[in-house]
Amino acid sequence: MSMGVSRARLAAALKQLRVHWDLVKAKWDDPVSAEFDRKFLQTLEPKIRAAATAMEKMEKVLAQARHDCG
Repeated sequence: MSMGVSRARLAAALKQLRVHWDLVKAKWDDPVSAEFDRKFLQTLEPKIRAAATAMEKMEKVLAQARHDCG
């Protein structure tokens, strides 16, 4: 699987997580759900964006390595 495909799957999974969380949050609205959102979900998005950026850079490095070695 290419880095581009993996990056797209990661983005799609985050989007799906957000959709499901919005559904859950509609029924689970208390201080514990707010803490869960703050502690886990809000910190997850920047980490996923950073991972996607790293994957994009790695894809370029791998393409250059293939070009140089091919």
